[in-house]
Amino acid sequence: MSINLKPYQEKAVDKLVEAAIKLLDFDGPGEVCVFQAPTGSGKTVMTAKFIEGLIKKLPNEDLCFVWMSIGKGDLHVQSKNALEKIFAGFPRVSLIEDEFSGGRERIVQNEVVVANWEKLRTKDRESGEWKNLVMKDGEKLNFRDVLEKTREQRKIILIVDESHTNASTERAIELKQLISADIILEMSATPRLMPTASDLVEMKAGFVKVNPKDVIEEGMIKKELIINEDIEKIAASEDDSQSAVLEAAYRKRLELKKAFEKEGSNINPLVLIQIPTAEAGEVKIEAIKKFLGDKNITEKNGKLAIWLAEQKSEAIDWISEPNNEIEFLIFKQAIDTGWDCPRAHILIKFRESHNIVFEIQTVGRILRMPEQRHYDNEILNRGYIYTNIQSISVKKEEYNPNIIKHLKATRVKRYKPIKIESYYKSRADYGDVTSSFTHVFEKVANEHFGLAKDGAVKENTKAVEAKRVDLNIKKYQQELIADTSLDVKDFDSLQGKVDADAMAKLTVAADELAVFFDQVIKNNLGSFKNVKRSVPAVRSAIYQWFNKYLGSHEWSDPSLLCQKIFLHDNNRGIFEHILADAVSQYMIVKEKEVRKRIEESEQLYTFEIPIEMFYNEHADEIAKAKNYSHEPSYLNVDRSNPEREFEAFLNSNASKIDWWWKNGENKQDYFGVKYEYQNGIYTFYPDYLVKLSDGRIGIFEIKDSVDRDGKTYTKAKAEALCKYIANQKNKKLFGGIVIQRNHGWLINDSENYNWDKCEQDDWTDWIPLIF
Repeated sequence: MSINLKPYQEKAVDKLVEAAIKLLDFDGPGEVCVFQAPTGSGKTVMTAKFIEGLIKKLPNEDLCFVWMSIGKGDLHVQSKNALEKIFAGFPRVSLIEDEFSGGRERIVQNEVVVANWEKLRTKDRESGEWKNLVMKDGEKLNFRDVLEKTREQRKIILIVDESHTNASTERAIELKQLISADIILEMSATPRLMPTASDLVEMKAGFVKVNPKDVIEEGMIKKELIINEDIEKIAASEDDSQSAVLEAAYRKRLELKKAFEKEGSNINPLVLIQIPTAEAGEVKIEAIKKFLGDKNITEKNGKLAIWLAEQKSEAIDWISEPNNEIEFLIFKQAIDTGWDCPRAHILIKFRESHNIVFEIQTVGRILRMPEQRHYDNEILNRGYIYTNIQSISVKKEEYNPNIIKHLKATRVKRYKPIKIESYYKSRADYGDVTSSFTHVFEKVANEHFGLAKDGAVKENTKAVEAKRVDLNIKKYQQELIADTSLDVKDFDSLQGKVDADAMAKLTVAADELAVFFDQVIKNNLGSFKNVKRSVPAVRSAIYQWFNKYLGSHEWSDPSLLCQKIFLHDNNRGIFEHILADAVSQYMIVKEKEVRKRIEESEQLYTFEIPIEMFYNEHADEIAKAKNYSHEPSYLNVDRSNPEREFEAFLNSNASKIDWWWKNGENKQDYFGVKYEYQNGIYTFYPDYLVKLSDGRIGIFEIKDSVDRDGKTYTKAKAEALCKYIANQKNKKLFGGIVIQRNHGWLINDSENYNWDKCEQDDWTDWIPLIF
């Protein structure tokens, strides 16, 4: 299957495959490769792609895989479901309890068998006999026999999911001895057992690590977690503090919902409310329900759900849907293990009688980004925790299932090669500042302050202060726990008590400060009009300079303190002057960069509709399409009304059509035509390709009859398409701009596209589209 892996994921998969191949060549069973990847990075997806990659690299090697979960819960079932979705049929995925209860002798080649070791290993305390049916001795083969017979024919690779759980205990050792695998892949955010340096050198072990910074930069997880934002004081009274926490979370959820809507996203942010496990929890539930009921949030109207060990709302089965109506979820501990809901954005945790330690498993539930990307509005890139606990402790996370949802479609067998020429040019310029700005800003800033060495913090600080820049960071801080942020980069290794006295609270709210900071950047972008893409690059350049030359990585909250220093009344004019000068100098660098990109990006190639295509279940839908090029016929949910009407027209002419295909854009998987507009060269992606029964191939771009771009972009595209068709050797090509008018469909294939005539109700250049 083709999944759009992030760069760090691709790199990790390649390293895992490389390590496994070397370990398989080593003489002796049980070589270990440790795979360390942070919470939310997509360990399940990367490991699945590792399996696919290893099978592809070693087609003649007889392999099978045992995917084992250690710990309580049903994580193995979620892993099995996730793997099936990723693999889409190959390799085969099986649950031990479903497949190995006496009916099979061995694991077949390339098969992935998934199980929960806790459920397999249970034994009778007195007799020592296995309790689980698949492990018991009897007339039929048990799973221990299956493993023995499998080892006679093929190598076994054992994958231990969340291997840090009881990694050195008797049961973990027992598991490894029972499987007796040729390679053991231990995957965890916080591995307990690390390979020795000598084993790595001698290739007796492997180690692959994903950097948390890469995961954050790719938008997979939130940038930081904010504790008690907007709560200046936790009341001494339990009731008062409880109401304050609930009210703050309620208001924050409304703010997030509005922010998602402004981003054009339908995400409905979810608030998780963790209550005490003691008897006091029952009283707490009633108090919470009363508070929310006054806000018209109830179980009856579907906005509130409850998940306890003894109670689980049926609606929870759909709670992970991005626009699910549930706004608040009350839970105890049941949610901690093996549960994933990317739209969970806020966590409320109430004080317990005997335990005030934050369960990092629960905090991890609000760590993921709902759409695997960061947003322009920074408040959406943070997770929020509200609690009436005065001081906070953090416990390591145990489980982190990462389920990547996908939909696969395969090209129909009746498809015959069309061999048409396609043009592709990746976009060379977005009108933005890119990462190459970092070097320019560094050069200009260093020249202004007279800096020569990075890392020489003391000398550089004196030089900067000599230019009347105030670097006294202590006055930018206050010693209050409110607005404390946890650094996500250290999320998985954070252990122990967070000292409230050491926490910093900025005098201006963090999000407000970030807005001011970004606005200063926007004001100094000059001719770079793409603000959304430019601001992050400039922001990063400034942060990197502070880190490299002033040692900001040693500060309590580097990014926010950089903002404070930059915006300080004594400093702002100096830094704005440096920024404006750097942007001006960068224009020359960017021009050279764009010219090089254009030269490298143009491609002409023979195009065929892809054999396989993959879709997102939230972005695409199964359409009622006759003779579509792929099965199932997935089409984008955001198709325009004219496009949907045209598809209905195609369905009505199904007897004259072999197949039709909805084109995409900005990828070489899609069909493109070169066109020029305002001295620029671009790729035009016509909406549809239609193969008719008489052998002709239609290329159609669908427009509304009140096309606002008729005199500009549409004209350039129409004339380029006409020229393309005329120059092709395949004389069965035809096409043009297609518009629905008076319940019929018209096509314009003129060399000179004249929209002025259409605006004057002159449609003489258009002819009926008839198949």
